[in-house]
Amino acid sequence: MSKVKHLVNRDISWLSFNERVLQEATDKNVPLVERMRFLGIFSNNRDEFFRVRVATLLRIVKMGWKSRELLGENPKELVEQVQQIVIAQQGMLEVIYNEKKNELKAHDVYFVDEKKLSKEHKVFVKNFFENNVLPYLVPVMLDSRKEIPFLRDKSAYLFIRLKNTIASKSQLALIELPTHELSRFVILPPQGTKKYIMLLDDVIRYCLHDIFYIFDYQEVESYMIKVTRDAELEIEHDLSKSLVEKISKSLKGRKVASIVRFTYDTAMPADMFNFIKRKLKLADDTKVLAAGGRYHNFKDFSKFPDLGMPTLKYKNQAPIFHPAFNHQQSLLKTLVNNDILLHFPYHSYNHIIDILREASIDPQVVSIKITLYRVAKNSNVLNALLNAMKNGKQVTVVIELQARFDEENNVYWSNKMREAGATIIFGVPSLKVHSKVFLITKKQGNRITQFAHIGTGNFNEQTAKIYSDFSLLTADKKITEEVNSLFDFYADNLKIGKYKHLLVSPFSMRKRIIQLIEEETKHAKNGKPAFIHAKMNSLSDAEIIDKLYEAASVGVEIKLIVRGICSVMPDHKKAKGNIQIISIVDKYLEHARLFIFGNNEKPKYYISSADWMIRNLDHRSEVAAPIYDKKLQKQLRDIFDIQFADNTKARIIDDEQINNYRENNLKRVRAQEDIYAYLIKSKS
Repeated sequence: MSKVKHLVNRDISWLSFNERVLQEATDKNVPLVERMRFLGIFSNNRDEFFRVRVATLLRIVKMGWKSRELLGENPKELVEQVQQIVIAQQGMLEVIYNEKKNELKAHDVYFVDEKKLSKEHKVFVKNFFENNVLPYLVPVMLDSRKEIPFLRDKSAYLFIRLKNTIASKSQLALIELPTHELSRFVILPPQGTKKYIMLLDDVIRYCLHDIFYIFDYQEVESYMIKVTRDAELEIEHDLSKSLVEKISKSLKGRKVASIVRFTYDTAMPADMFNFIKRKLKLADDTKVLAAGGRYHNFKDFSKFPDLGMPTLKYKNQAPIFHPAFNHQQSLLKTLVNNDILLHFPYHSYNHIIDILREASIDPQVVSIKITLYRVAKNSNVLNALLNAMKNGKQVTVVIELQARFDEENNVYWSNKMREAGATIIFGVPSLKVHSKVFLITKKQGNRITQFAHIGTGNFNEQTAKIYSDFSLLTADKKITEEVNSLFDFYADNLKIGKYKHLLVSPFSMRKRIIQLIEEETKHAKNGKPAFIHAKMNSLSDAEIIDKLYEAASVGVEIKLIVRGICSVMPDHKKAKGNIQIISIVDKYLEHARLFIFGNNEKPKYYISSADWMIRNLDHRSEVAAPIYDKKLQKQLRDIFDIQFADNTKARIIDDEQINNYRENNLKRVRAQEDIYAYLIKSKS
């Protein structure tokens, strides 16, 4: 718990969120194959946590006496607390994994290792190894006198010893698992009704002699190891280099960054462990060394095969086509008279691509401006923009090169778009551009009409299938003129602009959110109904939280849906029982941000790209858009109410971060299923 007694530490809260992800692997409401995949999601989340947050904490610890002042608490104690939680969660992971394997047996699906192969499977594995695996293997022989080769982040390795028991000699080697090229899971031929899975690591273990046959050995041992490296980018301040050059160089630096976690098989003999630890220059530091079992890199389980058994995975939901969009008429024309609110992944993301495609060929469209943070690898959004340039449109792309882990993809697309003739703007100095906006300008004679998009999620058709997000499409001048001002700011950072309707960080969003909270506090003090209902990914900003406590203390009803980090303590005496918080973890990743303020029975609605965190409010360019259309307000009201009523996938957030499910003794509500049904029924 944080030393700030009314706040939960953000890192401890994040670990609690990831435990909710791990809970999904045990939930009988989740099909079995999907439960296996949640093991992978949990593991991948944890890797990124170490690469970013733990790496930052370790750097803070090295600062010595300044570190406590910077963090607000003792960083060494926090790192130790994090380590204890991670160790406990790793134990849970291994127990759950074994339970899932036993559950698969009930469906005639069996994991086999190199010691449990049937005669027929031995032949198959040998052939599979020779034809599919061996070409990707690059064994590296280790020598006590030479430096160990570089170990890649996100990769797992087999650390191998070949023993000559007669001559009392041994030879050490490393083999990287080629999971960048091959699946971690090898499906063996079925035998009757029984299906068999073998991990790629065990295939390699079985065939080690086919690799090392030139050596004279009688015994062989192999143990898995894995390193996790600091993901912080060190961007140099060389004015002679472009931002693209600086980011590209920094990405190379990330690949050789310091190790923040070394995971190893505890069955490894002490002499082998000491050898590899010495070669990697790792001290006996429990903050870095992580004991584990036979298998690591569980992130690969996010791609666990479906085994041709549809009952063991989620049913695919057909995307809903919004009734306002009819391919027999102009989509832009539809927006002239009606604001549209899309709800992904329930609605088809093709609507966004179709609008950009229509704009790319409409002879009256003169320009398209867009912000990009994370895009799909083969982006249809960007292909539509490339087509727009071929048709003579002016295209401006504000692309954020420092979107963590997407830097390389963004560098690629920025080069491609620039070569095609787009105006490329690389964000804003000292601010990450995280807003999700585009602006289409159409000119008919002397009349100019603009169409804006403001959303909560990225322009990414792949993540739109699994992330829940909102997109507002509007031709309302109150909104489009301010979006235009925002793009003017991106082009010239001295033109900040004035925003009466949009909440824009870092200029006005923090101030306006605090004002909106204070207005509810004032209403409650005057005996009027007052509420704050909000949904977001993370909530850790201390100033906002203090204002929420103040509002709750005078009777403002506060309902929060927070997927991840939540530093609010709803049971704290300051809250006076007026703060309720839930977190929903389900099939889709809850990513939308929605803020509703009672406003003396005339509620104000906003959707936003921003969470209530310092980084979003002060260090990023973010946008929150008001929703003025009464029908769309009702949709948002209904959707929030459905989510807050969830009693199947909702966990209660309390001061102790226990993650209890709600008691399910009422009518079953599973928000993600019920929202899909709601949108179909309401034809919206």
